[in-house]
Amino acid sequence: MITTSSPAHLPALRPRRLPTARGEFAVLDVPPAAGTPARGTVLLLPGYTGSKEDFTLVLAPLAARGYRAVAVDGRGQHGSDGPADDEAAYAQDELAKDVLAQARACDAPVHLVGHSMGGQIARAAVVLDHSPFRSLTLVSSGAARVPVSQEQRVKLLRDALAVMSMEECWEAILAMGPPEEVGGPARGIGGPEQLRKRWLSTKPAQLIATGRQLCTEPDRVAELAAVPLPFHVLSGSHDDTWPVPDLDAMARRLSARRTIVDGAGHTPTVDRPVPTAQALADFFDTLAAS
Repeated sequence: MITTSSPAHLPALRPRRLPTARGEFAVLDVPPAAGTPARGTVLLLPGYTGSKEDFTLVLAPLAARGYRAVAVDGRGQHGSDGPADDEAAYAQDELAKDVLAQARACDAPVHLVGHSMGGQIARAAVVLDHSPFRSLTLVSSGAARVPVSQEQRVKLLRDALAVMSMEECWEAILAMGPPEEVGGPARGIGGPEQLRKRWLSTKPAQLIATGRQLCTEPDRVAELAAVPLPFHVLSGSHDDTWPVPDLDAMARRLSARRTIVDGAGHTPTVDRPVPTAQALADFFDTLAAS
């Protein structure tokens, strides 16, 4: 078993640029472990206020199971460029088309994994065109808009971004509490300075536009269920964004495999990366065997 519980155990990551038909994207790209038969490619999409680094600790365990693992910053997220003030560039349909291009650049078909808001973008991509995908895993990503309690927090952040600089917003976030507790799953690897760097490099228009999507997303589960792909719904045993029973119900509607990672919260890839990676690989292995 690979244990990746601290920065001292991080895999040999390959930060690079992924060229696609829709521009370049920053990725962490880990090939299958040496001597391990290649079993496919996994494309991982981060959530609101997140980045590719939220997947750092699951990449090596996936590689050990034979999967090339590619974690990507979406348009305007952290290491990927995008307009600072053009919200239309971050419409969900535009972001979904980016994902289609990323999948094709990663030797599609790929296993698609989306966390939280990234799950909603992944869903939109699959509904738009499922051909570049082998499967879809939704990680802590609900059927529709976030609950009212979370909507209020996202709206507060959006309102602040409309009148404050990113630096001013960051200082306000620190004053409200630890960064991981304000404005979404801003966790990941690297400590407070890495979180600050990630925040400052993310485009304000991306946060405003995707925050609005989180608060208005309709229930598209029926549309998704009509897509001929295998589905997997994975979450922690507790979640402060979408209640776990709601995720259970969504999995039933999708006839999806359901995994609950004990002891994990809204970001299982950070809270309990090894069992999360094992659950992902177990799902992918069943598809390779079928």
